[in-house]
Amino acid sequence: MKILKSSEDYLETMLMMRERHGYIRSIDIATELGVTKPSVSYAAKRLRENGYITMDRDGLITLTDTGMEIAERIYDRHKTLTTFLIKLGVDEQTAREDACKIEHDLSNASYRAICNHANLYSDGQAPSAG
Repeated sequence: MKILKSSEDYLETMLMMRERHGYIRSIDIATELGVTKPSVSYAAKRLRENGYITMDRDGLITLTDTGMEIAERIYDRHKTLTTFLIKLGVDEQTAREDACKIEHDLSNASYRAICNHANLYSDGQAPSAG
């Protein structure tokens, strides 16, 4: 099933909120993403209908297993790409912003290639040419 980039962003942000606060509230998502509370309500409704989240009577959001899987995949891509760009010499803020832009569109093959390349150079030395 194909998921919209905006839905991936919401799920990723929900995971970050859970890690940061221990809970997920719509108002925190709105603040983090710089969107209105009605925008979050609309997105949450769609995410709930698609089985990615649940909401309790107090409005606290929980990621379902499927929602968590997507959120973790996108968040991992974001962190990995941010680190990779920083190691290339990009400043941290720009690296974060650029990682957010490419994390959704990058193919799995290209992402794996970047990870493999980063792992080759993770010890600070290039592989020998020999």
